[in-house]
Amino acid sequence: MKILLANDDGIMAPGIHTLAKHLIDKHEIIIIAPETQRSAQSHAITLHKPIVIKEVKLDGIDAPAYSISGTPADCVRVGMELLTDGDVDIVLSGINMGLNSGMDILYSGTVSAAIEANLYGVPSIAVSAEWCKGDVNYEIAAKYAVKLIDKLEIEKIDTPMVLNLNTPFDLHDPEEPIKVCRIGGPIYDYYMTESNGNGEKTLKVIGRKDTVLEEDTDRLFLSKGFATLTPLSYDFTNFKLMDKVRKCIEENDKCE
Repeated sequence: MKILLANDDGIMAPGIHTLAKHLIDKHEIIIIAPETQRSAQSHAITLHKPIVIKEVKLDGIDAPAYSISGTPADCVRVGMELLTDGDVDIVLSGINMGLNSGMDILYSGTVSAAIEANLYGVPSIAVSAEWCKGDVNYEIAAKYAVKLIDKLEIEKIDTPMVLNLNTPFDLHDPEEPIKVCRIGGPIYDYYMTESNGNGEKTLKVIGRKDTVLEEDTDRLFLSKGFATLTPLSYDFTNFKLMDKVRKCIEENDKCE
């Protein structure tokens, strides 16, 4: 298969290098990543200035690789519009340094790059690995991603597909299958406020709050040492409210 690799941690990030090394023997790969760290960019794209594209050589990886001055979503756009002529079987985004579970997917550049691939009609997988005490187990994430690609019959997928794969630092059981589950709830941050003496205040994220882990969610399974997989949809339409709102607007019914 022809695979486009992207990320939000940058072209020199160890995660994307690990993933490339696990794929290169069996697949044709092209690597396109931001020139610097672009985490938490969500689905931002570059509109008001040109995107600078540079070919780079990555140690130990015999595959075309490019850095861009744009965002993670831009990486996929550059790949599809310029560097591959749209000839891609699947896009893999990652391996991200840290989980993208729960509502963190809304802010994730890793997940957004995967979603951008779907806008071009290409299936995709976002891959993220738990950050634990200053370290990340990229090997586990890469092995699960490769297994997933081997199991999927990409050529038979006739609808857009975005899969969100997360792996814990320590697996509960290496032979345990991936838990296919829904995403968990919000993850709230601690903020610190300071005054700089010039009448201005600053706000800085300093940590995360403990929250209740809901049953059958990625966050709960990950906390127990399981890898998780969640199919995502980028259609934000609230279909449950569609008929109710339509009646209020079109039929002048009272909204209750």
